[in-house]
Amino acid sequence: MRKVVQVVCVVLVAALVMFGGRWYMYVAMGSSPYDEVGIALNGHAPAPLRSWGCHTMQKRFPGQLPPYGCATPDGRSWM
Repeated sequence: MRKVVQVVCVVLVAALVMFGGRWYMYVAMGSSPYDEVGIALNGHAPAPLRSWGCHTMQKRFPGQLPPYGCATPDGRSWM
């Protein structure tokens, strides 16, 4: 039983590092705010992380329309 718990923990940590790293690369260093994988990861992020990510991208891409998940209900303004 201990070995199973250890394997599950390793798999969860690996998934967190993989998906979290990909999300951070999208937010902090992506060449476009319209990357489909990044948008999906940002959409599933907890609200505080999504908010930070959207504000970071807004600073990096001024004047562009926000991607899905970072837009206000009108779809034209950053949240």
